[in-house]
Amino acid sequence: MNHSSTLDTSSHQQPILSLQAVTKIYDEGGSRQTVLDSVDLQIAAGERLVLLGRSGSGKSTLLNLLSGIDLATSGSVRFEGADLARLSERERTLLRRMRVGFVFQFFNLIPTLTVEENLLLPLELAGRSTTRESKRALELLDRVGLAGRRGSFPDVLSGGEQQRVAIARALVHDPVVLLADEPTGNLDEETAEGVLTLLQETLAATGKTLVMATHSRTVAGLGDRIVRVHGGKLETEPNSVTL
Repeated sequence: MNHSSTLDTSSHQQPILSLQAVTKIYDEGGSRQTVLDSVDLQIAAGERLVLLGRSGSGKSTLLNLLSGIDLATSGSVRFEGADLARLSERERTLLRRMRVGFVFQFFNLIPTLTVEENLLLPLELAGRSTTRESKRALELLDRVGLAGRRGSFPDVLSGGEQQRVAIARALVHDPVVLLADEPTGNLDEETAEGVLTLLQETLAATGKTLVMATHSRTVAGLGDRIVRVHGGKLETEPNSVTL
């Protein structure tokens, strides 16, 4: 393994996401825990990057920093060239609503909303709930094979169906970056394989940038590049492709 914490994409284009000398420290019960220790990372537009590491290694922290949900203790995090620390909380929220899609391990569907209402929620939050956008949302639901469940509530869907709805919801506002946090971690092996196939097909069709956190080497195979998160550092897997 390359034990350097500097992971660069040597593209002539500006990276869509980048971390420079980023440290993240949490105060827990009077003690300070360093989750990330002066790490560098650059992610090219259209790249599929997998963050591989055990639970508690800092993968979710990285996703939160890349999306501006959380801010670094030191160093800079840039999204399409914008330093997230220089944006207001509202500006970061608007950036996520417009430019970022999220897929979570536990789906995070709102139980009191139907499948269709869950799907349309990101459009409403972004002020884009037009007839045209709603039609596109239902086409997306059809693409993930759930057009017939638009009026159902999440609790009557299987885990795989809920995750397919979650993927559709993450894509409905046409984000440039898709962040996935253990998207198959709550699914059985066969269902997980179907969800990964759907993700692969979607990414191939749209060319969106994916950053996915997982503890599974099988899931990690989806990536163009695998970065191991361990001991507060980032390590490039030797067999992965560095753009």
